[in-house]
Amino acid sequence: MKASVIRDIGLAPGGRLKIDWVREHMPVLNAIRKEFEKDKPFKGVRVALSIHLEAKTAYLAEVMRAGGAEVAITGSNPLSTQDDVAAALAEAGLNVYAWYNATAGEYRDHILETLETRPRIIIDDGGDLVNALHNERRDLAPDIIGGSEETTTGVIRLRALDKAGKLLFPMLAVNDALCKYLFDNRYGTGESVWSGIMRTTNLIVAGKNVVVLGYGWCGRGVAMKAKGLGARVIICEVDPVKAIEAYMDGCQVMNSLDAAAVGDVFVTVTGCRDILRGAHYSRMKDGAILANAGHFDVEINKPELEAASVGRRMVRKDIEEFKMPGGRKIYLLGEGRLVNLAAGDGHPAEIMDMSFALQALSARYVLENGNKLENHAYDVPKELDRRVADLKLKSLDIQIDTLSPEQDEYINSWNHGE
Repeated sequence: MKASVIRDIGLAPGGRLKIDWVREHMPVLNAIRKEFEKDKPFKGVRVALSIHLEAKTAYLAEVMRAGGAEVAITGSNPLSTQDDVAAALAEAGLNVYAWYNATAGEYRDHILETLETRPRIIIDDGGDLVNALHNERRDLAPDIIGGSEETTTGVIRLRALDKAGKLLFPMLAVNDALCKYLFDNRYGTGESVWSGIMRTTNLIVAGKNVVVLGYGWCGRGVAMKAKGLGARVIICEVDPVKAIEAYMDGCQVMNSLDAAAVGDVFVTVTGCRDILRGAHYSRMKDGAILANAGHFDVEINKPELEAASVGRRMVRKDIEEFKMPGGRKIYLLGEGRLVNLAAGDGHPAEIMDMSFALQALSARYVLENGNKLENHAYDVPKELDRRVADLKLKSLDIQIDTLSPEQDEYINSWNHGE
């Protein structure tokens, strides 16, 4: 097993400040940490994480170690790793294999180096650990008790493996838990996407035509925040039910080729590939801004954008200008990668507090129940969802009602007569 592979250990003090800041704003995970420190459920258990390596993820890794785990961690996107945070974790004694702006080869090496620690539990984001365990390192799969998956794209990949009967170990679909997608996907994505776009461009959103491609929970959040910022929101969808929902939510709905001609800012958030491509670029207005909020950098077809352009240059940090025939300019943010992390700090700490609490509790559930689970993708048990919600309400000092015995009997009865 290699020692940590990072850019510069000298950056650790700055990373430690970032981790300490988010820790102060993650009360749910702090409560779970206290429980883990007492019980040490992961004592001697090797745990590997592949999640966007920034401060909130780092704190999750430290919570796992507080529970006794031997932790190895890597990033889940070449542009989301923060080198100072990686250095802080390495200085604290965790095994870290990641750096910012890794090449495709370096990124894959970091995934494989993380797996070289021979983990028993994995926490994945986007499915790259699972993918490597089913391809390059199938020999390690028998060691895996199970794991959990953080995001929509990863769950799609997991369920495809499961449907094909090829999943080699049990996994929990954390993304599909209520306390994940209702808050992380909607409020977290909505806020962090616009934070990334605004800090990168330094342009106003109010008055612009914002085209959101995809109206799942993440798309809903992006659209909701855009409306709150004063934009006119256009939704593009392939699902007729979601298209009607967007219409009822007050958005304009149209196909993507028509939207290409009127949009000022485009945000892809589908989990699919080639959402924006050559036919769209030829119709876009001068100054159109393209951003991706999906996990992989395939939603905006970059080769076709490059092929359609007659020149390109970097005009600001994380903004590449493509000059089109006739003098039009199209701007691509963050290389078409996940804009809220490639050009920002990701979701707010209070949001990730709930998601990472689910990850920590899911890891413990897998550890304690893995021998009873078959090799399938499972929903997170409802009691874990409920526990996270209860802890969140407690941290906010919010009291809610409870049913009386009579009310409970009534609501669970089929016979409401006298």
